[in-house]
Amino acid sequence: MQHPEILFEPLKLPCGVILKNRIAKSAMSDSLGDGTGHPSADQLRLYQRWAEGGLALAIIGEVQGTASYAEKPGNLVLNEASDLERFGDLARKGGANGAKLWLQLGHAGALAYAPTSAPKGPSALDLPGLRCAQMTADEIRQFPLEIARTARLARQAGFGGVQIHAAHGFLLSQFLSPLFNKRSDAYGGPIANRMRLLLEAIEAARAAVGPDFPIGVKLNSSDQLEGGLIEDEALEVVAALENTSVDLIDISGGTYFPGAKAASDGAGRGPYFIGFAKRARTVTSKPLMLTGGFKTRAQAEDALAGGAVDIVGLARALALVPSLADQWKAGRMLEPEFPRFSQAPEGGITAWYTMRLTGIGSDAETPAASDLHEAIQAYEARDRSRTDIWLRHFGGNATGEG
Repeated sequence: MQHPEILFEPLKLPCGVILKNRIAKSAMSDSLGDGTGHPSADQLRLYQRWAEGGLALAIIGEVQGTASYAEKPGNLVLNEASDLERFGDLARKGGANGAKLWLQLGHAGALAYAPTSAPKGPSALDLPGLRCAQMTADEIRQFPLEIARTARLARQAGFGGVQIHAAHGFLLSQFLSPLFNKRSDAYGGPIANRMRLLLEAIEAARAAVGPDFPIGVKLNSSDQLEGGLIEDEALEVVAALENTSVDLIDISGGTYFPGAKAASDGAGRGPYFIGFAKRARTVTSKPLMLTGGFKTRAQAEDALAGGAVDIVGLARALALVPSLADQWKAGRMLEPEFPRFSQAPEGGITAWYTMRLTGIGSDAETPAASDLHEAIQAYEARDRSRTDIWLRHFGGNATGEG
């Protein structure tokens, strides 16, 4: 191997926090909240196992500031009504062994889970499988305050940082995209306006947590949709982030809008967005993380050695091998074996990996050859059960009134 040690060099973030190596668990929607917005025992164990497995950073996907616009009924909800001790337990378990556990601050916008939400986005949409109302000016003004409040509580609970989610078609990604943002006010039109809400959210979060607490941003390199955010515009966002207090820019791509192609479609073998990361490096000195398509240790080493990125984001690889960081450090499991699924329905592979995470959290992970359709059925049944719990717990606040 040409670069055997590069994965295990520490990384100092602009705020002063040091990550012990260059391996991160990217945010995934693990759907392991208990339905009341709190972490479950399986979720605590899942993040503990990842921490024990040697990675430097893990990010919990889609942690909501309110119950109104969750992506799934298994999302976490962190606000003044939350039991902070239960979140503190998660922070401690996921922060073991020198790992840092960050919360990804989310708002699903038009993609909010319809059975528990009244979806809203930058503009009204009425499309097959996707309908939402337009956010009011006051709701937009409140959003950075909500991000700031959740970030402050994350620090209070003992988490190691936060990541503001502006990718994959969720709210801030929708604001960045000309396909979904048709506003004519200060938040619509040119990319300078469409990125305004993201920049305001970063500023509010920094004011809430102080100078020495990590704040990251997850950003699409493009929407991979005709008429959506393109790479040149995303590059303008990266350049603007250079002038903020952001500590880590996590590059990804694609959306979860119905019918949109997966990030892996046509991307070939290897990291999907490495070309954009190389372009981003020319306009920012901020640490860069790349998420999507890393399947081997050699790919991770090459991305770091080439200087395009500073830390690699792994998701499905760590769902298959929770201790992969330690395995790589010991020279083992250099190419994890990924399952292959034929004729998987839309969302089916995501469901399989989500249920795989459930198994890891219960110390009974399903074998890589386990049945796809059984996993989908279990995933959908759990969503139905958690929806009932969510609606009983949050009441009217879960339908867009909170």
